[in-house]
Amino acid sequence: MSSRTIRRQHPALRDDIGDLITRRPLPGPGLDQIDPFLFLNHHGPQVYPPGNGGLPFGPHPHRGFETVTFILDGELAHKDSGGHESIIKAGGIQWMTAGRGLVHAELSPASFMERGGALEILQLWVNLPSRLKMVQPRYVGLQQAQIPALPSADGRVTVNLISGEWEGRTGPVESLTGIAMMTLSFQPGGRILLPAPVGRNVFLYVVRGEISVAGEAAKPHHLVEMNEDGESVEIVAQDAAMVLFGHAEPLGEPVVAHGPFVMNSREEILQAIRDYQAGKFGDETVL
Repeated sequence: MSSRTIRRQHPALRDDIGDLITRRPLPGPGLDQIDPFLFLNHHGPQVYPPGNGGLPFGPHPHRGFETVTFILDGELAHKDSGGHESIIKAGGIQWMTAGRGLVHAELSPASFMERGGALEILQLWVNLPSRLKMVQPRYVGLQQAQIPALPSADGRVTVNLISGEWEGRTGPVESLTGIAMMTLSFQPGGRILLPAPVGRNVFLYVVRGEISVAGEAAKPHHLVEMNEDGESVEIVAQDAAMVLFGHAEPLGEPVVAHGPFVMNSREEILQAIRDYQAGKFGDETVL
């Protein structure tokens, strides 16, 4: 298989939220989306002291897309108006399909606020096609032990397979749109060749470490935009590294976003606002 080459690297821009260290590589200057991947926030890494106020993501609504949250360090409590509730610890993920609409909160557990500790989180927004924007909301929360940790051929890379297929294995999350999503942990010198099927867009973010992609150095805290000139992606790590990697079929549909809503038209955005104000996203007083 021929290997895709790098089109451009996009640095994550610093945009702290209160005392929460936040970097945002997508959207950014010169890149609105990598269809269907819309948005990525990288929170931390940082250490919270004992008696901290925790994360600032209290109850807020969503409609028309999915959020995928990767808890790299620390803990994250989730609760939503659909009745889903969990506390996910380091190495776990949350995959929430907002669909026709719900309200959720993502906060630090009381125990974390009391004792403090390390925290690092990624949150990715994935668009839904028009035919699925009003689908029934759903939520999947997985701890690290529930996510297959698969070794590469050289034994120096671990593929944490969340959704899609790799080397004959299937991730535990069944994506509505066939998205492949994984995190990659590299030891120094680790090398891996990942599939990038024709007609699908690649999502690649360097969380930490020095790596090269298709022979070109890729920097930490950079989103790597790939050309559509091959069927695989080759990654080599110079030192210990972590990478977020996925691929998906582009939707090719209009994107109209307004705050927490992502639809196909302004009229649909206005309807989302009306529906939320009318209480049609569920009872947020339970959060």
